[in-house]
Amino acid sequence: MTISVNVGVILDFDTWTGKMGLSCINMALADFYASNSYYKTRLLLSSRDAKSDVVEAAAAAIDLIKNVEVQAIIGPESSMQAKFIINLGEKAQVPIVAFSATSPSLTSLQSLYFFQASQNSSSQREVVPIYIDNEYGQGMIPFLIDALQEVDARVPYRSVIPPLALDDQIGEELYKLMTMQTRVFIMHMPIDLGSRLFTKAKEIGMMSEGYVWIMTSRMTNSIRSIESSVHDSMQGVLGLKTYGLWAYDAASALARAVEKAGTTNFGFEYTTGSSNLTDLATMGVSLNGPKLRQALSDTRFTGLAGEFSLQNGQLQSSTFQIINVNDNGERGVAFWTPENGLIRELNSTNTSTYSTSRRNLGPIIWPGDSSSIPKGWEIPTNRKKLRVGVPVNDGFFEFVKVEHDASTNTTKVTGYSIDIFKAVIKALPYNVDYELIPFAKPNGESAGTYDDMVYQVYLGNFDALAADTTIIANRSKYVDFTLPYIESGVTMVVPIKDNDRKNAWVFLKPLTWDLWITSGIFFVFIGFVVWVLEHRINEEFRGPPSHEIGTSLWYSFSTMVFAKKETLFSNLARFVVIIWVFVVLILTQSYTASLTSLLTVQQLQPTVTDVNQLIKNGEYVGYPQGSFVLGILEEMNFDPAKLRTYKSIEEWDELLSKGSANGGIAAAFDDVPCTKILLSQHCSKYAMVFPKGSPFVSDVSWAVLNVTKGEKMNEIEKAYFGDHSSCSSSNTQVSSGSLSLESFWGLFLIAGVASLSALIISFAMFLYKERRQIWISFDSKNSIWRRICHALRIFDNKDLSSNTFRNKPLKDSVQ
Repeated sequence: MTISVNVGVILDFDTWTGKMGLSCINMALADFYASNSYYKTRLLLSSRDAKSDVVEAAAAAIDLIKNVEVQAIIGPESSMQAKFIINLGEKAQVPIVAFSATSPSLTSLQSLYFFQASQNSSSQREVVPIYIDNEYGQGMIPFLIDALQEVDARVPYRSVIPPLALDDQIGEELYKLMTMQTRVFIMHMPIDLGSRLFTKAKEIGMMSEGYVWIMTSRMTNSIRSIESSVHDSMQGVLGLKTYGLWAYDAASALARAVEKAGTTNFGFEYTTGSSNLTDLATMGVSLNGPKLRQALSDTRFTGLAGEFSLQNGQLQSSTFQIINVNDNGERGVAFWTPENGLIRELNSTNTSTYSTSRRNLGPIIWPGDSSSIPKGWEIPTNRKKLRVGVPVNDGFFEFVKVEHDASTNTTKVTGYSIDIFKAVIKALPYNVDYELIPFAKPNGESAGTYDDMVYQVYLGNFDALAADTTIIANRSKYVDFTLPYIESGVTMVVPIKDNDRKNAWVFLKPLTWDLWITSGIFFVFIGFVVWVLEHRINEEFRGPPSHEIGTSLWYSFSTMVFAKKETLFSNLARFVVIIWVFVVLILTQSYTASLTSLLTVQQLQPTVTDVNQLIKNGEYVGYPQGSFVLGILEEMNFDPAKLRTYKSIEEWDELLSKGSANGGIAAAFDDVPCTKILLSQHCSKYAMVFPKGSPFVSDVSWAVLNVTKGEKMNEIEKAYFGDHSSCSSSNTQVSSGSLSLESFWGLFLIAGVASLSALIISFAMFLYKERRQIWISFDSKNSIWRRICHALRIFDNKDLSSNTFRNKPLKDSVQ
């Protein structure tokens, strides 16, 4: 017997990687269990389509963790999607196994439940190419940038150096690079210009610890020709060097191609009759050229430098040597081949797989004589402070409050979001200078909506935002979000009303009308069943019709208080009553508990529970001014004329208190953080009915995790949102409603089946026992109704063969 284990799969089903990934996962499991059939567990996959969207991927992860209860998640496909899902896995302790998300920023999140089942695609996150401004430099850069982007490395800037640039011009460009965060540079220029650039970089301090310099092959191949002074300026530089056996392979290839083309015609064809006697005009055309060209194109072999293949006239990637400049020379670090990736030695025996692992690299001495791997970026010490935008609001000052002191001309920014931001900055492993800049007009008023403020980051007017900014899809197109530090989502808030416990008919409230009616019908039905089963053998169920009806109903209803005095003689009747007493016991206990709750606990009912009810009744609803919630309400088909805005908690409370008919609103839609503030101040009045590219982001996300897991978070929440225990510990609660038939239909089904079964058995026994009397007076001319009446008259008589009447005098045998 095997045990199924739920495992989620989150991929983009419309991409090649997603389709192939899902196919490979299924094939892998099939092959694995075919060869390991003795395993007791089997992975049961639940697949979700992320639709190439960050929000869809996060929603899929929440669904898998919350509803399917998966033990692990395979995916997602992209690094951006993984950034949000990693935190969900950490919180739920569900492992996230990513096989195609290769961004190096994911590992910086330091999640114990994240497993990157792929090689890290890049040792840095941002790269700046420095190249000569001519055809040599410009021709290679587009291909370089495409290759960098394929491995999730950004190119924030291109540094172009003129061929005849003076030292001052080179220095000016290098100073510009120093003001940027990026510390990884790729050099692509001739040796003479490159030597001057390295000398200047050494002079201004850009060859110190933390920098990464990589040279392309042209400069690396000529490194032995440079002067010793320049060599000293290049300590720690990495270079790609063409392995020097290509000439040998090229000669071999040509010999092979010539042999293959044949020896039939090595001549040339000349043009005759031309009066133009220039060399170009008289030059012939090789007759063997087309064959030789085709032969060269078809030539493929394993040479000394690796696989030799010419496609479209271009030699395919072969062997490169990675060298590290140090001391007075260079030292080989590794080799790279298209088949095996990074290898330490060309004749290595372990070359069956492609590798990009750092373990295949030799030791590297980086600039500044450091053996520690640089992280590839730094906060520049000589640049202006980090510009952090903050919103200017007319309300909700608990999150962000901007105060301007006209006397001192200073601005003070406080609030929950600001304290979280300061705590996160303090938790970073390095110092960051910043300034908080209000997003305001010259007169101090807000300069726009939150979407407008987010767009300012995209435009470069702000470096970051410290605000209560909700993470939504359209904003993710322009900025990168850190991990959230507070619960998000949109909820509906409505007033609640206290039920009147002094109502004279409150005893009817515990059960719904359908449950009352069903219970009454079954009391009558059980009384009828008991009468049918006891009528022929029990004196207490015989007599005038009024007596028999009263006795039956009395017996049935008396089961509620277990006060019945009539004795039952039929075993079938006893069976039915046992089942019915069990049903009555559960009903009475549930009724008692519900009625006790109604009379002793304050019952608070939401005035509205359905959004469609608001739309149908044309009620007014509210939302915060300038919020993205407006778009959600429009998508839900709310009438724009029925929408009202509010700016503060006080205005929000006032609108809800007035109600829709008195110039207020019937419900308000807002995000969860703002709703928490309202409920912390008015917990007895309202209820919730339902609820790119900066390397700085990953480090701040890591700091957010540290802050949210510590006591500092609780201190900040209590300071601005108050202690929620006063609300949660009170006797105020929202009623769950009356007991309905849905909760008890199973009990009634059991009682009904038992009663009908007893009736059928009793009727069958009666027909069999009285078959002679029923058929003695049988006449084919009699109608069916007369036959039924005759059978009923027989049924109305006493059963003299029963134990009840067997020993009684004959005069009492018939009534």
